[in-house]
Amino acid sequence: MSTKKKSDAMKFLESLVGKLTFGGLIEAMRQAEEMSQVEFAKKLGISKQHLCDIEKGRKFVSPERAARFARILGHSEQSFVALALQDIVNQGGLKLKVSVEAA
Repeated sequence: MSTKKKSDAMKFLESLVGKLTFGGLIEAMRQAEEMSQVEFAKKLGISKQHLCDIEKGRKFVSPERAARFARILGHSEQSFVALALQDIVNQGGLKLKVSVEAA
C-alpha cells in the first residue's frame, strides 16, 4: 500500500471518528478483530490495564513501542510511530504536525 493511500485512509478514519489518536487506532483495530482487551494485550505483550490506559489516552506510547506494535499487527511502522509522536506533541500543547520518513 502506498503512502498516499495510507494518508487517504487516515483522513477517512479521522472524518469518521474525529481526530485520530494512537489509542483510538489501537482500540479500533482491536474491535475490528473482535478481540477482548485481555486477548489483544496478550498479542501485544502488555498488560490489559496498560492497553486500557493507551486506548483511553491516559498513557502514551514511545516510538520504539509503536514500531513494535506495528510489526506485531502487520502495519506500517512509519504510520504508527508518527501517530504516537503526534499524541505526545499534542499533549504538550504544541501546534505542530509530526512527519516521519524512513532513514
